[in-house]
Amino acid sequence: MIKRTFAFLAGISFGLLAAQKSDVGNWLMLFGNEKINPKFNIHYEVQYRNYDFIGDLNQLLLRTGIGYNLSENNNNVLLGYAYVHSHNYDADQNISQLDEHRLFQQFITKQKFGRVQLNHRYRIEERFLQPKTEVRFRYQLGIIVPFNNTSLVKNTWYASVYDEIFINAKKEAFDRNRLYAAIGYVINDKMRIEGGLMNQMLSNTARYQFQIGFYLNDIFGLMR
Repeated sequence: MIKRTFAFLAGISFGLLAAQKSDVGNWLMLFGNEKINPKFNIHYEVQYRNYDFIGDLNQLLLRTGIGYNLSENNNNVLLGYAYVHSHNYDADQNISQLDEHRLFQQFITKQKFGRVQLNHRYRIEERFLQPKTEVRFRYQLGIIVPFNNTSLVKNTWYASVYDEIFINAKKEAFDRNRLYAAIGYVINDKMRIEGGLMNQMLSNTARYQFQIGFYLNDIFGLMR
């Protein structure tokens, strides 16, 4: 089953190689969560974002934080830091580089209706750009629906969709909106994988990003 999962994602990837110089980019993402104890957790992620399908870095994002569960396995508040290294391309494919540091605060709460899980994520970011500082608000509504089980247990296939809006704390308030849809597979209780397509809409343009995400849960076993 695992081989078929990777073959499925590889098939999508090679099918999109024809779009290498088009309006489709590619994001490779790793997300991890480690429980320290029943209340505290560590979040970490790495995102390698290509402007086209492969081989031309657009952004490298590293993010981590310490979270606290207000209730068991739900209602998590988190304080974190992110580093973003960006290569920005103009119309002539000239590149300018930018390093950004972020502090962020977020709150995640979950709801379940039968087999349908809703995830609400609220995030505030303090963005330290050179030479300015900005504040941005984000809200993400995510929906996960398992196909062959009632929850995300081993060997479960599922659909994952989300919409996230970004709002700046300035006159030009709208920053961007992301709409995402994917198919995922739960390998075991510590690992799952997703492959999907995300449309990112800015104020004057929009772009598609193919995404492959790996999700790790308590892979290091910090809580004994």
